[in-house]
Amino acid sequence: MTKIAIVEGDGIGREVIPEAEKILRFFLPNAEFVKVELGFDQWKKTGSACSKENMTTLKEMDAVLFGAVTTPPDPEYKSVLLEIRHELDLYANIRPVKSESVDLVIVRENTEGLYSGIEEIGEDKSTTLRVITKAGSRRIAEKACSLNIQRNQNTPLVIGHKANVLKSDILFRDTCITVAESQNLPVRSMFIDALCLDVLLHPDRYDVIVTTNMFGDILSDACGYLTGGLGMLPSANIGENHALFEPVHGSAPDIAGRNIANPIAAVRSAAMLLEYLGMKTEAEKIEKAVQQTLSLRIVTPDLGGNASTRDVGENILAKISEHQRS
Repeated sequence: MTKIAIVEGDGIGREVIPEAEKILRFFLPNAEFVKVELGFDQWKKTGSACSKENMTTLKEMDAVLFGAVTTPPDPEYKSVLLEIRHELDLYANIRPVKSESVDLVIVRENTEGLYSGIEEIGEDKSTTLRVITKAGSRRIAEKACSLNIQRNQNTPLVIGHKANVLKSDILFRDTCITVAESQNLPVRSMFIDALCLDVLLHPDRYDVIVTTNMFGDILSDACGYLTGGLGMLPSANIGENHALFEPVHGSAPDIAGRNIANPIAAVRSAAMLLEYLGMKTEAEKIEKAVQQTLSLRIVTPDLGGNASTRDVGENILAKISEHQRS
């Protein structure tokens, strides 16, 4: 039996994930869905944001649908998401950017870089160690090359880096180039600042972009502009043995509890989860239903509409049901 962990987390995660969960249940009626409570609210209640029991449960699942967590400015509070990524070795963060006129994927290294978790916090000086390894660079490059081949767009793999300033990026850039050339793929390297601007101006020039952890985080968020905002962007965290799927947006406490958060990123994350399980046709049906909902302007306030989170989720599910009956 397929086991899916449902982690709503904090803030709007508790509103958008239930809408995505309904769609997963529609396509996976015989799966076991396991609720896992973790995050800032759980930390306030128990003193632990993610317990050992939580982590054990996540490791036992076939996939995880994850909402959002709040990270407070408390030196004693460790980032739950970073902890999960490291513990489950979810080394590849896959972030599609898709609209009617845009179709590209950002492949972000997910366990190294400035999110290494190696930090020293002091009163007058604080440091975070940026870690780039050949092994980590090689495996994320291999994942990006695999995607490039699958998508078959005849466009070069683009490497985003800052090797002119950060010497650690030389290792990342050169490793990615070596991997791409070994697979006879065209490759182009770009400084990340120039890349950020050019991808917003000319998204049609890009297909698969691979970059380091922090740069990938910033670049993918910036690309939300191309789709209507962060409420539209899904993501996958993939490892050798585990996978977690989550909307790119955060917990958005300023709008939490108002039933106005955009659930499309969460719904698209559920679609990525299904594709991971080998259900590509079902994932495509979800995307078709999303596009129909958008064309009908049944959208939340972030997209200029007045629909609620529940309205959007229910309409997407209704469209999916219609497709199944036809």
